[in-house]
Amino acid sequence: MQPGELQFDPQALLRPRRPIVGMSAVLLPFAAAGQIDWPGFRRHLGRTQAAGLTPAVNMDTGYVGLLDAASRRRVLDETRGVLAGEAFVAGAFIADRPGEPFAPAAYRRAIAEIESLGGTPIVFQSFGLTSLGDEPLIAAYRDIARDCDRFLAFELGPMFAPFGRIYELETYRELLAIPACVGAKHSSLSRRLEWQRLALRDERRPDFQVLTGNDLAIDMVLYGSDYLLGLSTFAPDLFASRDALWLAGDPAFYELNDLLQYLGWFAFRAPTPAYKHSAAQFLKLRGWIGSDATPVGCPRRPESDVPVLAEILSRLADRLGA
Repeated sequence: MQPGELQFDPQALLRPRRPIVGMSAVLLPFAAAGQIDWPGFRRHLGRTQAAGLTPAVNMDTGYVGLLDAASRRRVLDETRGVLAGEAFVAGAFIADRPGEPFAPAAYRRAIAEIESLGGTPIVFQSFGLTSLGDEPLIAAYRDIARDCDRFLAFELGPMFAPFGRIYELETYRELLAIPACVGAKHSSLSRRLEWQRLALRDERRPDFQVLTGNDLAIDMVLYGSDYLLGLSTFAPDLFASRDALWLAGDPAFYELNDLLQYLGWFAFRAPTPAYKHSAAQFLKLRGWIGSDATPVGCPRRPESDVPVLAEILSRLADRLGA
């Protein structure tokens, strides 16, 4: 244990037959010509909703950092149109630069836009936000809470984005004390750090949602995490099936989880941001989108990945009798 860490027993955190809340960061597909594939996006939103997962848009998986403001707004409009009033989560993203100050007015505008369309905002980190010291940082989240009914926080590891920051546990403790902050996505890719958050949540605020973003340990749901994953956009139907198996106490959960984790380890290898191209390759193999194109600025995987993904897809199809 490191100084200041919370002592916990992972085995004591296990939650058999617990209903799992699944949120899926929806891939924004692109056509070969480099334009957004809006029909493909609408279809993928629909299948995510039909699977029983809550769609999360304007996330890293949706290339939010590579979109202009007009495209981010259209994503919201398309989402509202497809989901017809059903729940969704959307990233309140601020496109700032290193060295720029925290921009509370920009966050207020982004949050208000999401709320006006019926979504729950998840507050993306930014260079300005994560440059704050611990006390000003919590003050910033308290200010955000005054401007909205409810929001999700977001810890993003620097392997995903250069502005990402994983907070100290004491800072996380202060997040739990903000009533409007109803949960937080944790994307450190560290079991230990997430277990600490679960233990603290169970002690301080049991209704708070710890949303795992650990695509390398998707079984964190066994310990009380819910999830908001990029990996689930590869197969929202299969994640929903896995979650139902856990609720039923069916040991087949472990076999399906292992196959999905195999996919996660392959797709989320370094460089981590290239997982979005892996998702496009996989969805194209499924016949769900027509192209594995990505926007300029997203790292790509080699074509040699496609046979590996096809083999994983074959295993998943055999497992489910598809």
